[in-house]
Amino acid sequence: MPHGKNARLLVGTLVALLATVVHAADLPRVTLKDGASQLLVDGKPYIMFAGELGNSSAGTAAQADTILPRLASQHVNTVLMPVAWEQIEPTEGSFDFRILDHWIDVARSHKQHLVLLWFGTWKNGFSEYAPAWVKADAVRFPRAKAVDGSPLEILSTFGAETLKSDSRAFAALMEHVRQKDAQQTVLMVQVENEVGVVGERRDRSDTANQAFRGDVPSSLIATLQAGRASLTPELAAHFNPQGHTWSEVFGDAANEVFMAYHYAGYIDAVAAAGKAKYALPMYLNVQLPAFLERAGEYPSGGPHPYFQQVYRAVATHIDFYSPDIYWPEFQYWITRYQALGNPIFVPEARLEPSPYNALYAYGEARGFGFSPFDIDSVPMPAKDEAEPLIMQVYGLLGSLGDMLPSAQAAGRTRALVLHAQSPRPTQAVALGGYVFEGTLARSWPKKELLTDDGAMLVLQTSADEFYVIGSGLYVNVKRDPDVDARVAGISSIEEVERHGSEWVVLRRLNGDQSNQGRQLMMDPKGFHMYRVRVNAITR
Repeated sequence: MPHGKNARLLVGTLVALLATVVHAADLPRVTLKDGASQLLVDGKPYIMFAGELGNSSAGTAAQADTILPRLASQHVNTVLMPVAWEQIEPTEGSFDFRILDHWIDVARSHKQHLVLLWFGTWKNGFSEYAPAWVKADAVRFPRAKAVDGSPLEILSTFGAETLKSDSRAFAALMEHVRQKDAQQTVLMVQVENEVGVVGERRDRSDTANQAFRGDVPSSLIATLQAGRASLTPELAAHFNPQGHTWSEVFGDAANEVFMAYHYAGYIDAVAAAGKAKYALPMYLNVQLPAFLERAGEYPSGGPHPYFQQVYRAVATHIDFYSPDIYWPEFQYWITRYQALGNPIFVPEARLEPSPYNALYAYGEARGFGFSPFDIDSVPMPAKDEAEPLIMQVYGLLGSLGDMLPSAQAAGRTRALVLHAQSPRPTQAVALGGYVFEGTLARSWPKKELLTDDGAMLVLQTSADEFYVIGSGLYVNVKRDPDVDARVAGISSIEEVERHGSEWVVLRRLNGDQSNQGRQLMMDPKGFHMYRVRVNAITR
């Protein structure tokens, strides 16, 4: 039996090991089951009503003191914040986490969570967040090059020293978070940011050119061939497993697939180094292609849906992939990510339509998180002024409490979004034997649009009771003909809010406020929660 100093060392080692095991057992994790995405924190579903900070909003400790309390008062429970490589390792091998520590402390004091965005080798394709000692040494840390041989402001995926240094810094970050954050204020980590070559379709450096002329790794061909029946249309259209070189195997898509493969391998090594220290969920975001954009106009080689299966074949330490959606086709991009088996989390979205798209993300896509970009630019309302719309939506969704994740998991939520420019003026969703048909609110009798935007999330609580969060829509309720031939009607409509565990009725809507009991007529300018009770009678 050990005695004295040896015994104390053994006990200390066992205590540290036990703490690590307990910590690991309770780590946040992301699941996808029956179409519902969940982030489990302490074993319970946690829904992120999130926002991503502007790129220059987390560079000082003092910014946390003003930004985080304001966001907490705006119902933002999770903040996505950049952590820059240049900030934590200004001198090679010397790390400084004081700014991050303060953000963690302030977030924790306001009962908020954080998602860290690792701005390491790449951010929006470029390498502006790498430390000065990296950017100043293009021999040790080579750049990607243009077709004319000029160096780009983009570090090359073929830089062995760059990968080694980024991996070391990311591992140091994750180890520090593990030691600092036993309370798990930090829930997830994004590895790099919107990677891809900008301005060129691929890296044209000598090393890259030589690799491009060589054979495609047999392991990649075998993986894609094994899943050929489920390849995306864009990848399937170009994939020729009988070829050898990148051009032979991937045809016109060879440049972008080549870059996707090398970004995936690089990022996987960085993620692996971090997970070896602290295995929080890690994901990749991407700048999505706009309509008719070519690779290089958007970052070529990023993990967008066209060629995401290349990443999945290589980047085994990445847990899931998430879209940054700034284009108007919000629903389209969500379905592309669902088709690839991703849990739904939107880390960046254009701020203006976010109140409407948030309802779609939580209600129709049954996602666990949605995050408008530049959330810290949302102003606090003046006295007697209505809250900004995203605050209204987050406040209402948050008041649902456990009702929302349990309804998502049971398939008891639906949602729709309508805009004045939508291809159809009416949309409908079916839930619980009823069809909820929405159209944008119009005046009477002139029938002029009262708003250009509308959305609703419908949550079923019993056979004849639904809670609806929405704005800007007039909603008819019909019986689902695929269920039975009965005729549906509205029994009552109440505008409600939740105080603790109690529901308080603010208004009972009838008469002109319900089109004589025939429609749910939403406020065209603000979001509210409605409790709608329905009935179905025999014809």
